[in-house]
Amino acid sequence: MRNLISYKPILILVTILALAIAIASCSIQVGGQSEENGSSADVVALPEGAPEEFSILFEVWDAIKQDHFNRDSLDAEILSQGAVRGMLEALDDPYASYLTAQQYAMDSQDFQGFFEGIGAEVSMRDGRIMIVAPIPDTPAEKAGIRPGDIILEINGESTEGISLLEAVSKIRGAKGESVDLLILHRTSVEPVRVTIVRDVIQVSSVKLKVFVGQIAHLRITSFTGTTEQELIEALEKIERFESRGVILDLRDNPGGLLGSVVRVTSHFIDDGLVLYEEDRRGNRKNWQVNSDGKAKEIPLVTLVNEFTASGSEVLAGALIDHERSTVIGATTFGKGSVNTIRRLSDGSGLYFTVARWYTPDGTLIEGEGVELT
Repeated sequence: MRNLISYKPILILVTILALAIAIASCSIQVGGQSEENGSSADVVALPEGAPEEFSILFEVWDAIKQDHFNRDSLDAEILSQGAVRGMLEALDDPYASYLTAQQYAMDSQDFQGFFEGIGAEVSMRDGRIMIVAPIPDTPAEKAGIRPGDIILEINGESTEGISLLEAVSKIRGAKGESVDLLILHRTSVEPVRVTIVRDVIQVSSVKLKVFVGQIAHLRITSFTGTTEQELIEALEKIERFESRGVILDLRDNPGGLLGSVVRVTSHFIDDGLVLYEEDRRGNRKNWQVNSDGKAKEIPLVTLVNEFTASGSEVLAGALIDHERSTVIGATTFGKGSVNTIRRLSDGSGLYFTVARWYTPDGTLIEGEGVELT
């Protein structure tokens, strides 16, 4: 018994030494350095103008390329796309997105009056993909999609953390193909799954009704390349009917092409600013009334709601600031940023915010909306 007790301190000491050797070995492995390989913190030459902080990206790539367990199967393209997405996510820009070459080819096209998809305009609100408005008489509207709906999943994949344009590219697709959406309606607590068959969406953006009493109801649902011509045709009908006034309905209008917005607004306002935009350097670009309008004198009342967004907010704000129309409804959506899409060398693209829109009197639209007085 005495011998066992006398050997115990020696056993403990041996165990401690073994642990120390193991820990030291782990430290060398974690550090990723040896006398043969040298330090992994070598200075990396950066492109001219790149911040020094970007050298860490190349250090990470070098470490992974040398020592990652799966280094032989690394896909540099996938890793590069992941790095770009991470950079854009760090911008605190809800509209910043990376598009693959296929997505860029789809989304860089102007919205010219038709496309293939389900027929719903979406935006980003508090980090979630939200329906601004389904386009009338489209598969989305017929499937029960409503303004304010949140899209939780697309084809079984969560929308959490994805960009707006990534969501759009997943929802859009060829005529006849279906897409499964998990939708949370504004008035519900439990989401529902909806399957929608895509179609060619023909967008008629101007709708006209003339009521008894010669009051015209003129609804503009979006701003496409054909909207101004549709508006001119509607205004000519209003003139023939000798209408006494117009109700201009911009409710659930998600916006569209800025040039179309300016041309449409120019039919209702004599002259001056439609809006102005300002970039991060304070550079200002004015958008002026640019044509002889056909509805500058007729009495006008305008309807808006919380899903009146983007270009339709520009129109509503211009009508208010020029005291051209009484505007009735609720504070509008608050999408007033200028977003650009830029092609990269491999055919992919970036989408991000470069400026913000202001009404003629200087009211910021982004994040605020157009408030009614």
